[in-house]
Amino acid sequence: MEYKVLIVEDEKLLREVLTDLFVSKGDTPLTAENGAKALEIAQYEELDAILLDIMMPELNGFEVCRALRKTSDVPIVFLTALSDEDDKLYGYELGADDYITKPFSLPVLYAKTSALIRRHKGGVITGDKFAVGKLTFVISQRRVYAEANEVKLSPKEYDLLLCLARNKNAVMSREQLIVKCWGYDYDGDDRSVDTYIKRLRAALGEYAGCIETVIKAGYRFVE
Repeated sequence: MEYKVLIVEDEKLLREVLTDLFVSKGDTPLTAENGAKALEIAQYEELDAILLDIMMPELNGFEVCRALRKTSDVPIVFLTALSDEDDKLYGYELGADDYITKPFSLPVLYAKTSALIRRHKGGVITGDKFAVGKLTFVISQRRVYAEANEVKLSPKEYDLLLCLARNKNAVMSREQLIVKCWGYDYDGDDRSVDTYIKRLRAALGEYAGCIETVIKAGYRFVE
């Protein structure tokens, strides 16, 4: 399965090297040269992982991690020259999933990042199948099954459910769901998400509990 990874690094050469690494693996890397840009991208993109430098202009990596953890549990890997134990402990305290000091091995970095993504998704990724909880998505066919039974969904309902499932446990606002699922040019208002959520729950039947409403915040997928 193709991963979408945000690379947050103010050093241009390293940013390019990491971009080439993920492209060579068939993944989709996005880049940000500072913390403010990283938060802007993370708000609207459906990310599988974030590689985060610490010493950056505007907002440092610790500040970015703290802000992200208020709304997202996307895997975060610190990439930094700071090797002091206190820095590492502080990074983990903020919610980072791994802390890799420079210089590092590119193959090891990729292996660690891929393993974190697989664990975060909470299911089995095989070929174009993505399984989480009781649901299995067949990506190439745009179909989803609850155990052995196919759940009949419209294209927009499918996109919405897959987006929520890929961001398991993360609270997603209506605006985020619209942009990530249907794009900036979607002509409906954010309350249309509520309508699609209602239809999704009806289609899921006894499995509808996997979609939780978070008052005044949005929705999240839980197992």
